[in-house]
Amino acid sequence: MRLSASGLTCIRGMRVVFENIGFELSTGEVMTVIGPNGAGKSSLLRLMAGLIRASAGRIELEAGDSDLSLPEQAHYQGHLDPLKASLTVAENLAFWTSYLGGGLGAEAALVAIGLEGLADLPAAYLSAGQRRRLSLARLVAVQRPVWLLDEPTSALDAAGQARLAELMRDHLAGGGMIVAATHGPLGIEAKELRLGRVA
Repeated sequence: MRLSASGLTCIRGMRVVFENIGFELSTGEVMTVIGPNGAGKSSLLRLMAGLIRASAGRIELEAGDSDLSLPEQAHYQGHLDPLKASLTVAENLAFWTSYLGGGLGAEAALVAIGLEGLADLPAAYLSAGQRRRLSLARLVAVQRPVWLLDEPTSALDAAGQARLAELMRDHLAGGGMIVAATHGPLGIEAKELRLGRVA
């Protein structure tokens, strides 16, 4: 499988966020997107996730499921944790596994992310780090080949970051690929795509 982009340009609010971006990523590889605030790291991930459109250029996923678009074969993890405060940890994850369709399942995902002891606790009572872990559990519960992660280590303590690095290594070993916007290290070897602020 190969993910490639050429000539990607993003314009938002009549402002050029980035232009003429290209990259190639193969099965088992990670690419970190780095750059100053406002350089377009989140916009690039949102573009790949199908949430915004490119103003120019193209992006392709080769050797994936030909019946599905890139967004349908990707997990997007943004800044906000998509959780319903009144639902329990298990109910939140069960909703996402049902919505996204099958996979490992909620129970096994909670074990993998280290939240099995909190399954019956309403999400409203979770700490910021626990909320992030629960959001990341979706990556494990429903398997998709491409992970698009925006600051995935945000709010995670050292143990949470180590667990995330292990999950990422397992995903790559299983034939996946990861694109992560980050200001810090992920704990795994990665290619770099550096974005600079467009004047």
